[in-house]
Amino acid sequence: MAVMTMIDAIRQAMLDEMERDDRVILMGQDVGHLGGVFRATDGLQQRFTSKRVIDTPLAESVIMGSAYGLALTGLVPVVEIQFLGFTQNCFHQICQQVGRSRFRTRGDHPAQITIRSPFGGNVRTPEFHSDSMEAVFAQSTGLKIVMPSTAYDAKGLLLEAIRDPDPVMFFEPLRGYRLQIDDVPDGDYTVPFGKLRVMSEGDDVTLVTWSASVPVVEAAVKQLAERGISAHAVDLRTLVPLDEAGLVEAVERTGRCVVVHEGPATAGFGAEVIALLQEQAFYSLEAPLRRVTAPDTPYPMPGIEQHYIPATSLVMRAVQEVLTD
Repeated sequence: MAVMTMIDAIRQAMLDEMERDDRVILMGQDVGHLGGVFRATDGLQQRFTSKRVIDTPLAESVIMGSAYGLALTGLVPVVEIQFLGFTQNCFHQICQQVGRSRFRTRGDHPAQITIRSPFGGNVRTPEFHSDSMEAVFAQSTGLKIVMPSTAYDAKGLLLEAIRDPDPVMFFEPLRGYRLQIDDVPDGDYTVPFGKLRVMSEGDDVTLVTWSASVPVVEAAVKQLAERGISAHAVDLRTLVPLDEAGLVEAVERTGRCVVVHEGPATAGFGAEVIALLQEQAFYSLEAPLRRVTAPDTPYPMPGIEQHYIPATSLVMRAVQEVLTD
């Protein structure tokens, strides 16, 4: 067991899997000589050579198109798109090519590709760098959506992603790269997809969240406890596949629920969570379901992002509303 930041856990996962499976290659802008813009791949090109850690042009469509071709030859690409907002430049390659490969070929040619990309606010990035776009890809069939919030989960989920025979979108919270520090096993382990994590147990209200919004909810749980309110909080970990049974069980426990995420409200993944709960947990609900999200506007300039990102105070207000309805 070692104490690691999230970025160190991600790097360790890639290192371990490259040593275990010589089909695994890394691709992306600046991932080799520089070691990645956030140093997630630091030292890996020196260890595995430029044949397996490949610096690509600044062209996301080229990166993804090349990764797809290499996957069809039997290699296992792990692709870094420097920021999640930049995936819009290769949307066609990801969703219309990679995501549909198994379906299009009747199962003969699944695309074993992991696409890593950071996102999330509270780091004062320029435009297009912090956008939370998970809902866009959740609607693109054929892709799995993984969103860790801890260093432990980051390593275990990334190992699971690289070994998965289908394409996996692996979204990493920017703010958590060096602020999230956990005990991480030294050896090999995986965290299964489709199994949520219970962050805290409680009986008054259920808080549902994932990835970048987990620290916001953790702070709310502590403040609610000081007021005598017991919150049951869960981290979804993966959106596709979604732990439907675990989610329903968590909400049935309290009958009240607030969903928290950084993406905009309209058609955000929180809307899918609420639709599921309306269908499968309706008769257990004691109050209308609530969402705490970003507003339906473009991500703002860095100086005012604190007015855009869901805050703990907004979670507290939403909890008070569902408790008094």
